[in-house]
Amino acid sequence: MDTRMIYVGGQWRPSADEQTLSVRSPVTEHEVARIPHGAVADVDAAVAAARAALPAWSATAPQERGRYLRRLRSELAASRDAYAAAISAEMGAPLEFARLVQTGLPLRALGGFLDALNDAERTDRLGDTLVLREPIGVVAAITPFNYPLNQAVVKLAAALAAGCTVVLKPSEQTPLSALMLAETLHGIGLPPGVFNMVAGLGSIVGPALAGHSGVDMVSFTGSTAVGSRIAAQAAGTVKKVSLELGGKSAFVVLPDADLEAAVADCVASCLLNSGQTCTATTRLLVPRASLDAAVQYAAEVMAGYPVGDPADPGAQLGPLVSAAARDSVLAHLEAARAAGMRVVEGSDGKDLPSTGYFVRPTVVEVQDPDSPIAQEELFGPVLCVIPYDDEDHALTIANGTRYGLAGAVWSADEHRAVAFARRMRTGRVDVNGGRFDAAAPFGGRGQSGVGYEMGRYGVADFQVYKSVNVSAMYEG
Repeated sequence: MDTRMIYVGGQWRPSADEQTLSVRSPVTEHEVARIPHGAVADVDAAVAAARAALPAWSATAPQERGRYLRRLRSELAASRDAYAAAISAEMGAPLEFARLVQTGLPLRALGGFLDALNDAERTDRLGDTLVLREPIGVVAAITPFNYPLNQAVVKLAAALAAGCTVVLKPSEQTPLSALMLAETLHGIGLPPGVFNMVAGLGSIVGPALAGHSGVDMVSFTGSTAVGSRIAAQAAGTVKKVSLELGGKSAFVVLPDADLEAAVADCVASCLLNSGQTCTATTRLLVPRASLDAAVQYAAEVMAGYPVGDPADPGAQLGPLVSAAARDSVLAHLEAARAAGMRVVEGSDGKDLPSTGYFVRPTVVEVQDPDSPIAQEELFGPVLCVIPYDDEDHALTIANGTRYGLAGAVWSADEHRAVAFARRMRTGRVDVNGGRFDAAAPFGGRGQSGVGYEMGRYGVADFQVYKSVNVSAMYEG
């Protein structure tokens, strides 16, 4: 695989820009590959190929689209180890985590989309009106660094199931698994132009796609700041924009809950992917009387998550994706210390590797829920523990951010927990350790975004409705 090529119209070809970008390992800090710089001309070519392929692809039966998605799932499963190795190389994920989670999630997601195919072209009748579902058209899929394969598959598979064609722009920090995905899609015989990929800088390729008159929809996952710019760039051509953005999710431990079990579950969520997960529960809300115990136990649990080289079977946490990401997290921790907050490292006693962008898991006791460390998405292994006085106070804190992506509630009484979850202003809530369902809608509120992914809800996000008014005698 030549990583310096783009994929357009069913063929690998050089970029119009002869420059290349360096992809560096966050473990060794050395270059692992070079990718295209990506030019506006590349975007134009990819969009033209997608538009040319759209009429035929949108006319295929859902069952035919399903055959391609099944082939894709089969090939991903067969190549799981190779994908895991690529993801570990580009973002520093421990190999076992890369295999189980980074490649496991897209396999689960594909199952949800296959189950949704029967609904993809369902026609509803309302009196004398036929309500049709049709593909929205050409989709620009712009994906993040943290789950590079999963986010590409989630957008691509849903769009293809809906009858759309796609231009993928992967993160320039973690593009290797996306390049492999293009190889896999080529290998399963997907018709030329149905899938296209342009690698390059987000600052060049992203705006070119978002503002392109030939793109009907932009599906973006990433930071709130970049998502806001994408939406503004897309507004000029009045296209649909689906945004899955940041989060600062609250994990609420109600007074009757098993504190230790709840804290352990919260830490596991907080540290997932070294803290580089948008749904991570990074704010642990506990009754004020339980604050000291919660901080102490969270640090003890964190000590059981060794940080190290992803090639080391004993390492459960790898580095952050870049030096800038590491330095940002460390700056927030230093500011917390300077403000007099209690900061406790969950250390296993081992030294961090001498190279790489590693950060120890850390617990911060936060008395002021409006402080920057409790409001800003750090995207690192940092847990804020915040005390509350009663359930209404806990709800105010939980809902007291600009985000609304995920959350969790623990209680000895599940009905009590669900009642609390209903009042949380967020797109998803886990109750007493409930886990992610690949068929359920995934999306946020507030500055966590708009639109939904996963299952039939994800497919529907790439469709539009058409009303056809017929006579009362029509029986089709």
